[in-house]
Amino acid sequence: MTLPRSAVPAPDPYMPDTPYAWLRLWLTLLVATIAGVGMWAIVVVLPDVQTEFGIQRGDASIPYTVMMLGFAFGTIVLGRMADRTGIVPPILIAGACLGAGFVLAGLAPNLWLFSVAHAVLIGVGAGTGFAPLMADISHWFVKRRGVALVIVASGSYLAGTIWPMAIKFALPVFGWRTTYIAIGIFAAVTIIPLAAFFRRQPSHAAMVAADHAAGEARADLGMSPAVLQGLLIAAGFACCVAMSMPQVHIVAYCGDLGYGVARGAEMLSLMLFLGIFSRIGSGVVADRIGGTATLLIGSIMQGTALLLYLFFNGLTSLYIISGIFGLFQGGIVPMYAVICREFLPPREAGARIGLVVSATIIGMAAGGYLSGLIYDATQSYRLAFLNGIAWNGVNLAVMSWLFWKKQKAMPQPA
Repeated sequence: MTLPRSAVPAPDPYMPDTPYAWLRLWLTLLVATIAGVGMWAIVVVLPDVQTEFGIQRGDASIPYTVMMLGFAFGTIVLGRMADRTGIVPPILIAGACLGAGFVLAGLAPNLWLFSVAHAVLIGVGAGTGFAPLMADISHWFVKRRGVALVIVASGSYLAGTIWPMAIKFALPVFGWRTTYIAIGIFAAVTIIPLAAFFRRQPSHAAMVAADHAAGEARADLGMSPAVLQGLLIAAGFACCVAMSMPQVHIVAYCGDLGYGVARGAEMLSLMLFLGIFSRIGSGVVADRIGGTATLLIGSIMQGTALLLYLFFNGLTSLYIISGIFGLFQGGIVPMYAVICREFLPPREAGARIGLVVSATIIGMAAGGYLSGLIYDATQSYRLAFLNGIAWNGVNLAVMSWLFWKKQKAMPQPA
């Protein structure tokens, strides 16, 4: 018996991997790119802030450090909020925090208030544009989850490509204060209206299926969620202490070498632009071989790129090495989200991914500040690069062990 066409249920357009999911993905990328300005603006204006407030390089790194701590706080708290309420409230909070934060920082009369604005407002707002958005989009994809996650994560790199160049051109004309105020206004009037497009929730059936798959994968690994979470936190912290050295200090490093901060800003943009391709490529690879193996490959490649900075400091060489660094390390951080979704409960994705990403952010903050202290003590970045290489070794050790555990759990051929 053939059912009439009207009796055949239509495919659910809001299940994972549907055209709606892809539309939501591109809107998510847009929000992430705008919110990402909170992470990169201070990197470009750091020399100007240091000069205006009359402080040392280590002190000038404080706003970046506390911004990253605020970023970490935002990823955890707003990630947990997204698990309970959906992503709309976190997006609204992001727009409000970024708008108020940049305006307040642009009006700040001293380093203390400038740092508070970065910690309490800019950092929290920027944090929403990363882990909570990644957790939300992970519910809308299964077959292409790795690709979807790295596309959202690429928002921070798109921001790092677009915003430093825009700020570099604005600084000589308007100064860093007016530039900051303009950024705040733009962030608020774009992000807040975009929140209306994210009201739909993932289907219950898709969430149940994802929870079952994660439970089976975790049982095969033979590891509790708490232990796996702890290992990912340790690995994330270590890799980003290493990653922070070029990303945070390349602008100042070029200034010290006599090439000018404009050249450093161009290298940062190149690094992050090429990192986009690395991230997309890592997502494709992760959908084939899994997040653990992909992250291990990225860790090896990042360590190799850091070594190159020790041996070459010519202008052309630094452009090339910065590009290589972007290509080698761009896919590392999103893989933590892929691993979380592969092994940990999906209904806790916002909180779980937020915890791991917060560890990477704290690693970036600690690494950026530590590199500044090392520079102040030695008047050279050589030991700072060596410090980054050592921390990369810690990440490599943790991920190698996790990869071994996963391979050991796989069925062996007869």
